[in-house]
Amino acid sequence: MIHRIKELEALASQLEPTPRDRKAVRKEVVDYTETFLNTIDKAKAFVHSADKGIALLDSPIAETPIAIDKALELLRVNVDTPGLNPASGGHLGYIPGGGIYYSALGDYLADITNRYAGYYFAGPGAVRLENMLINWIAGVVGYPAGAAGNLSSGGSIANLTAIVTAREAKQVKAREVEKGVIYLTVHAHHCISKAIRIAGLGESVIRHVPIDVQHRMSTEALKTQIAADLEAGLRPWLVIATAGTTDTGAIDPLAEIGQIAQTNNLWYHIDAAYGGFFLLTPEGKSKLGGISASDSVVLDPHKGLFLPYGLGLVLIKKKEDLQRAHQFSASYLQDAKDTYEDEPSPADLSPELTKHFRGLRLWLPLKLHGLKPFRAALEEKMLLAKYFHQEIQKLGFETGPEPELSVVTYRYLPKSKKALSLEEINQFNERLVHEIQADGRIFISSTVLEGKFTIRFACLSFRTHIKTVDLLLRLLKEKAKALQKAL
Repeated sequence: MIHRIKELEALASQLEPTPRDRKAVRKEVVDYTETFLNTIDKAKAFVHSADKGIALLDSPIAETPIAIDKALELLRVNVDTPGLNPASGGHLGYIPGGGIYYSALGDYLADITNRYAGYYFAGPGAVRLENMLINWIAGVVGYPAGAAGNLSSGGSIANLTAIVTAREAKQVKAREVEKGVIYLTVHAHHCISKAIRIAGLGESVIRHVPIDVQHRMSTEALKTQIAADLEAGLRPWLVIATAGTTDTGAIDPLAEIGQIAQTNNLWYHIDAAYGGFFLLTPEGKSKLGGISASDSVVLDPHKGLFLPYGLGLVLIKKKEDLQRAHQFSASYLQDAKDTYEDEPSPADLSPELTKHFRGLRLWLPLKLHGLKPFRAALEEKMLLAKYFHQEIQKLGFETGPEPELSVVTYRYLPKSKKALSLEEINQFNERLVHEIQADGRIFISSTVLEGKFTIRFACLSFRTHIKTVDLLLRLLKEKAKALQKAL
């Protein structure tokens, strides 16, 4: 047995590269990333690829290793080239578009040291660091000192955590689900509906509250619907507002909804995954007034703070509500159950026990940059959206409302000798989107609003600047003109 153990040890020790091996591989990786970053301004935002990286499958996982240069080439050709390049400043289609460099170094440090951030007992410094970040953001939102939260993988899990917390706080029992009423609009992010289903609330009465011309929840319609549901013997208990909808960037009337929720004893949740960090700007703080009236709120640092994918945040106004919904114990964890009221453990406040030290990817760039450039970048994106909204109208495009944050909706109205049907106008704009995507320098996306195929300008990449927006304007002008000639 000893002989076999020694044999296995010799093989397993390959998992601990020597300093020389680490240096050689690290140099190759750093050189690769430096090339990527140094050429990002020239790289396309979107690449149509016939094979879509299928050659990756020609190198299956095997017993024997390959060299780092071959591994990086597989990534370059099959992963980092085809499809959308979210690191590009030309990514104006979806949110987020982040990837700040110091955040990657934070992840590197977290992965090398492999600190466990689940229980204070095991990683007091890691838990303290994450709680410090959560408390800072709670202060930005305007929550009191008794608030708590959790750093999640993104807005989907953060919203699920909030809805489960609301369910427990309002004591919604399984037998009562069918009479419980949840209020939101059709522009609430689809992860909300998914979270409602996963939380066992799929059979609830879901009320899609009408929206106004600016795509915001109608508070009058909300009040009327709640009164009708109470009259019908139902149990209204949850209202969900959005601070920056995905489709249009609209902000629901947060303060007014908060008053309605308080009057009717509803849990008030706000999905501010996209819009929340605009609170760091004077205009954003004004537009998001009323956010502190909520019982829970979600913000995504990997959106508004430009981090790489993988960091969302849920805040709950009363720590005991979050704790009651998620705290469990097991005998094998008895050593870790020391309680520190000032430093709650993430494992007691979320669905996760095994937890990556996510906080370092946020803490390091905040410390190395300070807040000033983050505020500047957010204000810049708001102004770029206003600029685009203004300039695109000069090119014959119809636009939606003036942007509240950094999303603009628009479509081209082609001229023709005969009146064009809605279907023909929709098809024209769909072709226009495909033309821009085929060019690849800028990536844009689309949605459907009231039956109209609508193009979206979604500006939240820290690498997007006015030259990027001017390029998009020029491309839209050229492509629309060419398609117009073909009519």
